[in-house]
Amino acid sequence: MARPSAAGEVTETYVAALQHDLVAFDDAALVGVVRQPTGWFHGTVDENRPALGPPTDLLEATKQRQEDLKTQGLCDEGAHNAAWDEVGFEERYRKHVRESPDAQAALADLAERVRDGETVVLVCFEAEDKRCHRHVLVELLEGRLANGT
Repeated sequence: MARPSAAGEVTETYVAALQHDLVAFDDAALVGVVRQPTGWFHGTVDENRPALGPPTDLLEATKQRQEDLKTQGLCDEGAHNAAWDEVGFEERYRKHVRESPDAQAALADLAERVRDGETVVLVCFEAEDKRCHRHVLVELLEGRLANGT
């Protein structure tokens, strides 16, 4: 899951894994990437970068499609993952990050911290059995680290 970069590393997990001690990250910055975190989310992470959370309209479209698929008999995880594909979540999220100055600034800051030797762990709500934007963010950060941007 963790991939070394030039100096530090970037990886990801979900908040319940931290809360239930399923994972541990010593000397790492736990960075939330949630647009609208709950109060208890803040107590688990060191900071939150809402600019890196998916836009509200994308979250709503995905959730609506997920609910529709669940009424058709799909399990929660299956419905989530199918909805992700059907609404074009990854492509739309990548476009959002590419076009958002705030998201670009947040990525640049996190990349700089990793270059300076810090381990950054991206955190959101989705468990490992559901597709999640934090995987896309790890890829985007690794790309920045590889090309020095």
